[in-house]
Amino acid sequence: MIKRIVILLLLLSTSFTVQSQVIKNLDSLDVWKLIDKVFIDHNLDNYSLRLFSNYKVKQFRIKNEDGFKSRYVPNNKFGLGFGFASSKLLIDIAFNLKTNKENITKRFDMQGTTILGKKNYVNFYVQTYRGFNVRNNFDEPFVFRDDIKSVTVGFNVLHTIPDIEFSYSMLKAGVDNLDRKVYITGGFGAFGFYDYFSAGGNILEDPNDDYFNESAHIKRYNSSAIGVLAGVMSVFKLPYNLTASCNIMPGIGIMHKHVTLEHGTYRPSKPMIYKMDYTFAMGYNTKRYYLSLIYGGGVYSTDLGYQNNYKFNLTKAKLAIGYKIGSGKRTVYYK
Repeated sequence: MIKRIVILLLLLSTSFTVQSQVIKNLDSLDVWKLIDKVFIDHNLDNYSLRLFSNYKVKQFRIKNEDGFKSRYVPNNKFGLGFGFASSKLLIDIAFNLKTNKENITKRFDMQGTTILGKKNYVNFYVQTYRGFNVRNNFDEPFVFRDDIKSVTVGFNVLHTIPDIEFSYSMLKAGVDNLDRKVYITGGFGAFGFYDYFSAGGNILEDPNDDYFNESAHIKRYNSSAIGVLAGVMSVFKLPYNLTASCNIMPGIGIMHKHVTLEHGTYRPSKPMIYKMDYTFAMGYNTKRYYLSLIYGGGVYSTDLGYQNNYKFNLTKAKLAIGYKIGSGKRTVYYK
């Protein structure tokens, strides 16, 4: 199932962000009218070509109550790419830079955002990694292990109480036709994900036996989760053609977890999962050019039992410069 999702998303793009609308009477619209309504911006002044550099990473760690932790960090986190954008659609295609050619992390990392209708903010991610640096905080040597792999697929949906009048997705596309200095909206929603990691043997290095108990000697970990979240989205119009944005979405949920050890299996008894998603953005916009800098991610934490805790982090950053195809006064339509 995961392979099918990855193949489908690869065909679409490496980084895909869409702003769309909820279509009410789908039966009355043919496919081309639907595409036109959802994806096509008829105002040329809203279109731009863009170049960007990005940073994407999923890392995780195991920590015990004594404070000892083993962290798993991939290589080749940076990329370069190009794309185009409008008020309804943003497509970026990135190429991963193999800065570390000896210890290569094989990876697919897609993170996207869409706005459905006037009240639904959705973001999703699909990530597969193989090859991690194993780091610790107890002075043992760091090593790279190409037998460790990770798969994470998930989504967040925030249904806002007032309408979403402006979001950082438009800031990314260089569209900042703001009528007010401050836009703030918030609401409630849900999230869900599947998370997996495994190793050829023990995920811990041999010297770690002195710091972790046997229940941390994990060979494979499977989990799925569903939960509720709350969130606040804000955009601020600043002097000197600057725009800032901040989104915060904490959440809590329940998980089904299964841990396979070198010798045996167990299911952690505490099902709770706690998360915090965040996005910070800054944009500079002129008549012909725009510059956007975005940093965001999520932190997810759960109890593995036997005095061990598991946490994974999703992090992304992007610096983009865009050239606007149209000229003159730009108009943004909110339908």
